[in-house]
Amino acid sequence: MKRYLVLLGCAPKLLLVFFLFPLTIQAAELSSTGQGPIGVTLEDFFTAALDYSPSLRIAEETLNIGSARYRQARGQLLPQVNVNGALSDNTRNEPDISTEFDGTRYSLQLTQVLFNWQAFAAKKAATYEEDRAEVEYFGELAFILTEVANTYFGVLQAEDALGSIAAEIEAVTNQRDQIQSLYDLQLSQITDLYEAEAALAAVEAEELLLQSELALAQEALRSVSGLNVGPIFQLSNEAVIPQLENDINYWVRQARTGNHQVRAQEFAVKAADERVSERRGAYMPQVNFVVQRQDSDVGFDNAPIARTENTYIGVNVSIPLYTGGTSRARVSEARSQFRIAENELRATQLEANERVRSAYLQVQSSELRTEAARRLVESTELSAEASQQGFELGTVTTVDVLNAIRDQFQAQRDLQTTRYDHVRYLLLLKLEAGILSAEDMLEVGEWLEPRGL
Repeated sequence: MKRYLVLLGCAPKLLLVFFLFPLTIQAAELSSTGQGPIGVTLEDFFTAALDYSPSLRIAEETLNIGSARYRQARGQLLPQVNVNGALSDNTRNEPDISTEFDGTRYSLQLTQVLFNWQAFAAKKAATYEEDRAEVEYFGELAFILTEVANTYFGVLQAEDALGSIAAEIEAVTNQRDQIQSLYDLQLSQITDLYEAEAALAAVEAEELLLQSELALAQEALRSVSGLNVGPIFQLSNEAVIPQLENDINYWVRQARTGNHQVRAQEFAVKAADERVSERRGAYMPQVNFVVQRQDSDVGFDNAPIARTENTYIGVNVSIPLYTGGTSRARVSEARSQFRIAENELRATQLEANERVRSAYLQVQSSELRTEAARRLVESTELSAEASQQGFELGTVTTVDVLNAIRDQFQAQRDLQTTRYDHVRYLLLLKLEAGILSAEDMLEVGEWLEPRGL
């Protein structure tokens, strides 16, 4: 429940993942074979992955640790109240007298920090560390959603490729049967039949390869979500994938301020800077306000005295003079840690810059390749049809027909691949820019439809 409260206060867009996506998995029921829950829609796998992912649980507990450490640092600046009590059985021997008595001593003490630079800096550092853990948590959440979408489309791509190869096998088989009929009528040569048989064997071998690729893709999706793969939805032919808006410099600027890894490292630098300040605080005085009330009938060396009540109100001041070089060494260490954090931030920024530029160019390329693939599909379909007509008229050889069929179905598979790659790269670009939201995932889900529609 705590995670939902954290999301509510810190990331309204990502919170929609939990409220707009179904809270119960649509198809997460025991399959007829008893192999466990299955998923169908993209939302099914999203919802399951959020509870299944161990890396997200680790990020969540890291965030809890950051919150606990902040509360610890803040608690050092709040009033401290201590109660002490002592009961004693005493025997006191003096030259002329021996005394036995029961002694009691009770005290109540309140201490409040007035000035402690180390505690102040530690609290600020803990604040930045908590912010860093929070950013890393939401970065891991966005990464998991992207990974689920990527593997989901990987399964779709494998299924479509397998369906395409099945159609190609049917087309090549029909061509082989046609050549067989012509050969039986002595209207075709044996070499033509051999060519058709070889082409069919090659396509069947490719089908076996695609079947194994589909199994691997399904296992990858199961491993990130914990769900077995059911009859998942397909990418609609009418789906309009939005084109890129703004230029590459816009996306680079977005990554500088929004990339989760960059933001987390920025908080790490701020925390390291406060650690330097905390170490320097060892040279500064500490001032505490103290209020104490004590009741006792035991004096110095446990000597019996009349019961006394003592109330003390004061200010304690402690000024460090010399610590044997310990404080200086700690400051030096903290400065080195700060410089390391700065260079790690620089490295993270450069890597994020490179990834964003690469993703942008891949999206841009996939838009062009998708359009080119569409034209190629139309061209190869016309070529295959023309080759078949030419074969029937005796103007085209068997090899030409088989090559045209191969080119036609390969173009179809290439088009499917480019469409899926377009979606993948678009999500990756938004992830690296730090602007991926639940609305983006819901939009992707709207591009999908049940098979057969």
